[in-house]
Amino acid sequence: MASQRIFTSFSDLRPEYDFVIVGAGIGGSVLANRLSEDPSVTVLVVEAGGNESENLLVQVPFLGVQLAGGPADWKYVTAAQKGMVDRTIPCARGKALGGTTCINLLLWQNGGSDLWDNWAKITKDEGWGWETAQKCFKKASHLAPPAGGRDIHGFVEPSAHGQGPVAVSAPGYPYSLDKLSIDAAEELGGTWSFNIDYNPGNNLGTSYVQSTVGNGQRSNSAHAYLYPAASRPNVDILINTQVTKLVPVSGSQPANFRNVELAHARDGPRHIVIAKKEVLLAAGVIGSPQILQLSGVGSQELLSSHGIPVLVNNPDVGSNYRDHPMASLHFEVDLADTWDPVVRSPDAINAALGLWKEKRQGLLVNGPANTFSLLRLQDSDPVFQKHPDPALGPRSAHVELVNINGFAPFGNVVPPTTGNYICVLAEVASPLSSGTVQIASPDAFDAPAIDPALLTHPFDQAAMTRAITCALTFTRSTPLKGHINGPVGPTATIDDDDASKLAFARENTYTMNHPCGSCAMAADDAPNGVVDSKLRVKSTAGLRVGPTMPSCHIQAVVYIIAERAADLIKAQYGLAK
Repeated sequence: MASQRIFTSFSDLRPEYDFVIVGAGIGGSVLANRLSEDPSVTVLVVEAGGNESENLLVQVPFLGVQLAGGPADWKYVTAAQKGMVDRTIPCARGKALGGTTCINLLLWQNGGSDLWDNWAKITKDEGWGWETAQKCFKKASHLAPPAGGRDIHGFVEPSAHGQGPVAVSAPGYPYSLDKLSIDAAEELGGTWSFNIDYNPGNNLGTSYVQSTVGNGQRSNSAHAYLYPAASRPNVDILINTQVTKLVPVSGSQPANFRNVELAHARDGPRHIVIAKKEVLLAAGVIGSPQILQLSGVGSQELLSSHGIPVLVNNPDVGSNYRDHPMASLHFEVDLADTWDPVVRSPDAINAALGLWKEKRQGLLVNGPANTFSLLRLQDSDPVFQKHPDPALGPRSAHVELVNINGFAPFGNVVPPTTGNYICVLAEVASPLSSGTVQIASPDAFDAPAIDPALLTHPFDQAAMTRAITCALTFTRSTPLKGHINGPVGPTATIDDDDASKLAFARENTYTMNHPCGSCAMAADDAPNGVVDSKLRVKSTAGLRVGPTMPSCHIQAVVYIIAERAADLIKAQYGLAK
């Protein structure tokens, strides 16, 4: 491969580019690759983090749980959560080439037909419907053989997948919990029933995890899209640099944001780079609204309070921020193949790492879970007498369970030093609680105030009690109950009543780290929303933002949005495909 044009100095840059892309996560990586396919187009990607391509924790799927709080994480923390006894919650967001795909837990699902057809309805644009989403999904990824050449028959539906650059595979290292989980789902029936693959459109049931793993190694957006683009002479990548604000062309109406102000440090010099065609803001669910607000696009009240001139008064910027609340339940089991003994022993984990390095096999080729369930509440559930159904359609979930083959520590829970365990993550998949991302100062180097308002909506509180009930039901099923010795830690305090379950949730809930919605998309003629159906920031020119609450793990959804955005931009400017 030709040398990659990855820089750290302003002096290496051209004075102007056709497109300046802010952020090198999924959106930035996909856009840089697809737009630069036209050799006449020049592209600059600006990333606040560095290049983590040689970071072993990033490469090894199982070790990804250690990345939160490290150098590839922004280390954001939420405001005190009123719905969760005023606890603050870490919000892991990737700060590196590849963004959060470098530190996430790898799960891959496209959201199903309900999600995309709903977005088409909201935007009044069929281009966001399921038919287009499937095409973009297939452009983004391909099925890779699981590590060790494990047969994937019965694990995935190959026809739902494509030939794109992101590697996706079924679990390469089996556990006895896998079959027990599938057998339990078949016994429980209904929406628990086995679903070979969520990606053909039905986002319900129990299935094997699909992960962004190829040849036993993490496949992130930098490796799949950005590094190949970086070898092209028309692409420059600037790392360890923050965008401090976007500056409109003088006198432009509406504000035409073509000037991007950059800085390496809080007190460092500022540098302006010009986008001849557009600025593409792909800084994520936290960074994008922060940069818009710093640039004068946001709530007049908020901006004025920080002395920022208001160029576009749009209170929706940074609003509608949501995440999936998740509580972890722990159980001691008699299963001998949980990963607890391995992670406790330096010798054992080093041996596993040696096997991974030599053959890309063994425990470390997987993420922490091999099976999960997306479930609907019963139509007769009393919660629907008080609240409308928030699910996007009949094939979308209200709650999710993720089955982890070991003691996964969250918060202050300390793993036991002996024994074998499983952890069941109970999640609200269609939350109604909605919060905000707001600048805390006019300085781009100050973290914004992040408040997802978790478990503040009564529906979410009820749904979380149902999710916990489902987790307990799962462990009491015939296939599991003979292997469960009993709940441990805070899980042992849960009684079989909603008040007890909600009290447990308030004390022990974190998030699945699926934040979204802070730059909401709406119809072109709608008075609300941040971006229109073409992802253009309303009441501005020369500026787009990638948006996203899907009831699923969201990384594949963002890849689809990014591929769709690239198609829209290419069509507008007549670029080569």
